[in-house]
Amino acid sequence: MAKTSNVPLVGARRHGPSSTARASRRTGDARWPALVAAAFTLAQLILVRPGMGLGWDEAVYVSQVSPHVPAAFFSAPRARGVPLLVAPIASWSSSTTLLRIYLALLSGLGLYLALRVWRGLFPVRVLASAGALFATLWVTLFYGPQAMPNYWVAIGALACVGCFLRARADRSDRAALWGVGLSAALMAWMRPTDAVWVTLPLLVLGVAVGRWRRPRVLVALVAGLVAGAGEWVVEAYVAYGGLDQRLADASRIQGGLGWNFAVGDQLRSLGGRALCRPCTGSMPNPAVMVWWFVLPLLAVLGLVVAVKARRTARTLLLLACATTAGIPYLFMIGYAAPRFLLPVYALLAIPVADALVHLVTAPSRAWRPVAVTLVALGLAGHLAVQFAVLQATVQRTTASHRAWAATAAELHRLGVRPPCKLTGHEAVPIAYYAGCASVATSGHNANTTETEIVRSGRHEPVGVLTTPGGRPPAYARDWAPHPAGDLRVYIAPGAGGGAV
Repeated sequence: MAKTSNVPLVGARRHGPSSTARASRRTGDARWPALVAAAFTLAQLILVRPGMGLGWDEAVYVSQVSPHVPAAFFSAPRARGVPLLVAPIASWSSSTTLLRIYLALLSGLGLYLALRVWRGLFPVRVLASAGALFATLWVTLFYGPQAMPNYWVAIGALACVGCFLRARADRSDRAALWGVGLSAALMAWMRPTDAVWVTLPLLVLGVAVGRWRRPRVLVALVAGLVAGAGEWVVEAYVAYGGLDQRLADASRIQGGLGWNFAVGDQLRSLGGRALCRPCTGSMPNPAVMVWWFVLPLLAVLGLVVAVKARRTARTLLLLACATTAGIPYLFMIGYAAPRFLLPVYALLAIPVADALVHLVTAPSRAWRPVAVTLVALGLAGHLAVQFAVLQATVQRTTASHRAWAATAAELHRLGVRPPCKLTGHEAVPIAYYAGCASVATSGHNANTTETEIVRSGRHEPVGVLTTPGGRPPAYARDWAPHPAGDLRVYIAPGAGGGAV
């Protein structure tokens, strides 16, 4: 964004520092977002630990491009953005550690580029603070190095809104036009429906105000959405029975989209629940939830600050996009996952940072120490809570992934080795760890029949996983049962299955 990265301040004094001094100061200021992004990458590597193993959804995404395991069933809501993202590593290496390091580095770079788009639109100290606020949320740190789409929707959203503002302000800024298209495409590659919700205010603004004056911005935005979602739409007709059918299947898998007040579900997930479905149980400690209620208040204060600083439109657009991005996950689905709201947090980070910077710089000299102390104490408590939730979540997740790996190792000992098939309880992630194909006869991942499973068991190892007290399906009740980690596996008698 070379042409608009340093917008001159209105009313700047004619006789100021030399051009060399100003350039030096701008260079120094520009380093703060880079330092924030670097610290974010380092924090991921230290706190989330690259050897954590892959989760359920990650196993589905990575298996699409990995030559080491069969591709898991790809259900209707999923998009191919994450497989494309991980392909440079997963297409030739099975190392989870290497994949995590790659994603941590990439997520840090993404954060830096998204913040850089906003240079000149907000003070650099606000942008650096916004990056720090977003990067220190436990959910951001946890999902930054994961093969999941939500962080990248958040980065695309932040970059898209910034580029949209730049392109509308300067017709000659071709870099901003490309940024609008590419960031919209990034969101649509990852989650097409999320991309539409995030960009809805931009589309409305583009049609209502800029259709004649700035048509190229609207064209770039629509072109980016179409380019990103194109594969998803084509795949809908090739493999899912059409676009309407894929959307209907995606809605069904997500519990049926409609009016569902999921705010309470999101609050329950703040304690570190990766997926809250069904979202029952008690609320987490109030200390864990308080930041969630403070966030919109600070965002409103950020709007007040923006009005005084004459950047109202920029802040309003951020707040509008954050609002539409949150609508489906707060009011339209019957369950929750904290990662769903990452785009909301990314878009709110700048107004919130604007408010906090104002609180510590605007008061008179007499009150400034008080304001700085209160903000510092609040942020310190917030960071302590985020760190505690992150550590507990990482430990719990690592333990579950190790349990899957242990079950896979026991299956290998029992003779269930590739090529093989697994079905039943937690078959998708365990099959990935074991190098098997995962199959199901019912549910969201249904991709075969009981007859086909029995037929496969005659010429390759096939196992049915159940909980220790669970019962296998009728076709497997005469198969040999064996303990496998914390589960029980019923192994088909054919193809050497069950041999020890």
